[in-house]
Amino acid sequence: MIKYCMRSILIVEDKESMSRMLKESLETEGFESTIASDGTGGIAELRNGDFDLVLTDLNLPGSNGIDVLKASKERDPLRPVIVMTAFGSIETAVDAMKEGAFDFITKPFNVDHLILLINRALENRRIVTENILMKDEILFEKGMPEIIGKSNVIKEIAEVIRRVAPSRTTVLLQGKSGTGKELFARAIHALSDRSDRPFVPINCAAIPKDLLESEFFGHEKGAFTGADSRKLGKFELASEGTMFLDEIGELDKSLQAKLLRVIQEGEIDRVGGTKPVKVDVRVIAASNRDLSDAVAAGEFREDLFYRINVFPITIPPLRERPEDIPLLAEFFVKKHSASASKGPKSLSPEALDLLMRLEWRGNVRELENLIERALIMSDGDTIGPSLFNVPTGPAGPASYIDIEETEHLTLERASKKASRAAEDKMIRRTLKATSGNKTKAAALLNVSYKTLLTKIKEYEIS
Repeated sequence: MIKYCMRSILIVEDKESMSRMLKESLETEGFESTIASDGTGGIAELRNGDFDLVLTDLNLPGSNGIDVLKASKERDPLRPVIVMTAFGSIETAVDAMKEGAFDFITKPFNVDHLILLINRALENRRIVTENILMKDEILFEKGMPEIIGKSNVIKEIAEVIRRVAPSRTTVLLQGKSGTGKELFARAIHALSDRSDRPFVPINCAAIPKDLLESEFFGHEKGAFTGADSRKLGKFELASEGTMFLDEIGELDKSLQAKLLRVIQEGEIDRVGGTKPVKVDVRVIAASNRDLSDAVAAGEFREDLFYRINVFPITIPPLRERPEDIPLLAEFFVKKHSASASKGPKSLSPEALDLLMRLEWRGNVRELENLIERALIMSDGDTIGPSLFNVPTGPAGPASYIDIEETEHLTLERASKKASRAAEDKMIRRTLKATSGNKTKAAALLNVSYKTLLTKIKEYEIS
């Protein structure tokens, strides 16, 4: 697999013998290099090219090294710039450091020292970028995510993923909530030639639409009230990596148009910015609704739909692949036993039989939540069916509540009553299992803390 290990460096130096020596030395060390013979040419190269580092002399004809530094920071605030200066111009070099240069080196210098400085600057950029991503909790362990299942449909999807992963093709993952679309997106990224670069997921439905543009594309200082400094958006942080746009069907139409331009042109506009910024990002989108229906209803742009629907993959609901349930259940038991610091546990045959007969409207996520709650409540080595929040009587687990035969209800009213009773029961049992810890209960129920508080008030749960 081709990796993004070749780093490109822009050399801005007016003395031909010096620039030629630097180019040969850097290429010997495995770097790509481009030469600009003056500051104006260097700034032009920054507009047209994509460089990992800039090495510039301070004293240049035309625009000077400080101008090159400022132009580089304007295009990419995280790109390191190393300035070269003649002996006796230390004050100018200090000014460059104040403007954001990574470091300076005084001529004449040892090339080995310069290579060491370059490697240190590139590693610093990697660490800074990863720290920004980690603050948003979007870095996961590298490697191929484990896709659990033995059904034919899962095997077929795994094979399709292996085929599409090495390309740059945009992928659209479709499936109901809880089917694991992000897991499959991570698998595509892990098998691609971008696996050593960032995977950046963002839920388009979870961020208010007036903030989403800034999250996507970043903003300039002063772009709006509270924008006290420049902020890089997720597309820039995902440089040379993968953007996963979950629930893309919830995007506002004005943002849909801007996203289309990003995919087609490879450019973004920061909020408040005046110049486009080049980005190299592979897009994987996901939706739990039929986007073709959204297009027909005028809720989703047709041109964007065809642009992201180049390679669609449909993830089936869990009820259509019941043979995967035992493997998934065993996996979640081991996973949450370890995280809860409990000893090895196993599912009883009766518990497994119950899981096989459920409808799984919440799919794999519902299965995981059910097992996690059962583990919290369990004391012995075996998890029995009584620990699951579903009825186990003769009627079986077809639904979470029973409607009295004497009740005369329309189907719609019966459905609403069943839903409310199920919510009430699930919330009470989960609060009991967490000893009243609402934060943990909200996490187990897969709802926000605010939603849980609203439901507690609605159902008068003390």
